[in-house]
Amino acid sequence: MVTGAGGFIGSHLTERLAALGAQTRALVHYNSNSSWGWLATSSVKDEVEVIAGDIRDRDSLLRATKGVEVIFHLAALIAIPYSYHTPLSYLRTNVEGTVNILQAAMDYGAELVVHTSTSEVYGTARYVPMDEGHPLNAQSPYSASKISADAMAQTFHHSFGLPVAIVRPFNTFGPRQSARAVIPAIITQVLTQPKIHLGNLEPTRDFNFVADIVDGFIKVAKGSSATGEVVNIGSGVEVSIGDLTTAIQTILGKDIPVALDEERTRPSSSEVTRLCADNTRAREVYGWKPQHTLEQGLSKTIEWIESNLGEFPVGTYAI
Repeated sequence: MVTGAGGFIGSHLTERLAALGAQTRALVHYNSNSSWGWLATSSVKDEVEVIAGDIRDRDSLLRATKGVEVIFHLAALIAIPYSYHTPLSYLRTNVEGTVNILQAAMDYGAELVVHTSTSEVYGTARYVPMDEGHPLNAQSPYSASKISADAMAQTFHHSFGLPVAIVRPFNTFGPRQSARAVIPAIITQVLTQPKIHLGNLEPTRDFNFVADIVDGFIKVAKGSSATGEVVNIGSGVEVSIGDLTTAIQTILGKDIPVALDEERTRPSSSEVTRLCADNTRAREVYGWKPQHTLEQGLSKTIEWIESNLGEFPVGTYAI
């Protein structure tokens, strides 16, 4: 089962599992429009069992979890700017929702829960590359909720013996990512606007194409030593937002001025200024390494966005 299966990474993971021949159940967020998110237009929508529910509601997990061997838990509230406005909703979804998943996995005897973390739990790098032992530092309500969710996953493993693996992806990008993320925000503006509005251009991030992140999830799930471990999935290459913007413009053959937008700037002490993964464990234990360079991933993402501009609120700032 994949929770958050209608979302950005979740839909790609669901498709990959179906392609591998896995009997796959997709938990999507219930809504009054009966929308399955990105699965609604997926080529595998008829090959997976789709269940609508809400991880905040244990009752909706009963049918979804029964008979499942492996749970990939990706459902979460993820937008950092929005977490400044509604921190309690992040607690309820990311922490309580994760506990509900873990409890359901125990109730039904799941063989493994692959829990999704985030590089944001580290905060600004104290050293690079950042290994799994790097100190955790909650610099936003979002990261605080994810640190708590990670801790609950580890607690269920240590206290109750639940097999849990924690996958910690660094910054993921690719087709289907929303404009709240920096790469789609830059691409859509380069394609449609006379000026690019961004926040701080100095922070660095470790960007990874979504197909490579999906590979990481699957390799960790297959790894017999995954239980109880945290595994970084990242390229080990850091790129500043300014250099990222230049790379995107180069691919598109553009030269558009960049303007600082205060609305897009995080509070100074909340800004994570540097992220760069140490992926030694992923490489040496699980045989994972990225298959796409940043430029290759950006080219594929640009191609998809050009064909799907109608999916983006062009000209507005999405938090």
